[in-house]
Amino acid sequence: MEFLFSGLISVTWKQLVMYAIGVIMIYLAIKKEYEPDLLLPMGFGAIMVNLPATGVLNQYVEGVGEITGIIEWMYGIGIEMSEALPIILFIGIGAMIDFGPLLARPVLFVFGAAAQFGIFVTLVFATVMGFELKDAASISIIGAADGPTSLLVSQILHSNYIGAIAVAAYSYMALVPIVQPFVIRLITTDRERSIHIEYYPGKVSKGVRIAFPIMVTFVVGLIVPSAVSLVGFLMFGNLLRECGVLSGLSDTAQNVLANLITLFLGITISFCMQAESFVKGDTIIIMLLGLAAFIVDTIGGVCFAKILNLFLKKKINPMIGAAGISAFPMSARVVQKMAQKEDPTNILIMQAAGANVSGQIASAIAGGLLIGLTGVYL
Repeated sequence: MEFLFSGLISVTWKQLVMYAIGVIMIYLAIKKEYEPDLLLPMGFGAIMVNLPATGVLNQYVEGVGEITGIIEWMYGIGIEMSEALPIILFIGIGAMIDFGPLLARPVLFVFGAAAQFGIFVTLVFATVMGFELKDAASISIIGAADGPTSLLVSQILHSNYIGAIAVAAYSYMALVPIVQPFVIRLITTDRERSIHIEYYPGKVSKGVRIAFPIMVTFVVGLIVPSAVSLVGFLMFGNLLRECGVLSGLSDTAQNVLANLITLFLGITISFCMQAESFVKGDTIIIMLLGLAAFIVDTIGGVCFAKILNLFLKKKINPMIGAAGISAFPMSARVVQKMAQKEDPTNILIMQAAGANVSGQIASAIAGGLLIGLTGVYL
């Protein structure tokens, strides 16, 4: 079905759907303030790439021939040919992260690992449903609620659903404050959510803070080589923050670089949101599978904490486990807000932040594992 405008330009119903999706994204970004730095450029880009006969995509110009539009050029240079944009963004993310709470309580590392459970459950389930292994792996990483990692994994594996995966990953990052509280309340009791955790922050020396990103890169490089591009750039950004002699570069990475790459990335992703390839039944299935992975990741983290409580004298508030996903710092804030709602005197932000930054590392490692494992069978 096509709709004619001015007797010259026709628009399909699928393009109309994409216009609606673009407007909804812009609304959520401005009105609800859900990840506006991502959803607004993605929404606006979704409208642009679906306007007929425009110059943002490849088009044929009489007397000139075929020319490459700006969005297609950005996608080719920044994602398709080099995966540069999502990887460079990790420098900015690393520069923003303070690993102090995690280094003060190294036990919080386990929550980052436990909260990746849904990724591998979804990988198996998506494969059983008939998705190719490369697509199943790309879909499953949505559960980390980590947009750059999801985009990078799907691009490296040449998934057929990059647009849907990117939209799902960034959307669920934005919806963390809505989805996680519902899931946490579903599997915890009022008493469990009210548990206080005594926090005795150990002193983390500057030497330890500097050594940490270097050692993590070494260990990951030797054990999971396919994760080095993700973890290495994340750790490099953190080293800029902690070294103490590059404050200018650290500030630039945290602000100018991160904001600029995020802006370009949001617009560039819209190349994968062209109506003909995006508006189909598989997109809905991918969105649902991604949501399932996200929910199971949250459940995995909470249940792991509840299992630990069976053997501990001093109980852990199981909500800490939910903060083990990669959505930093949103998930830690959700846990703190829920804890104070149960008991205004309950302060969990440091423990939740430690688990949250652990999840940032764990999701990057999980992405590298998926790339490595999938590559073996492709």
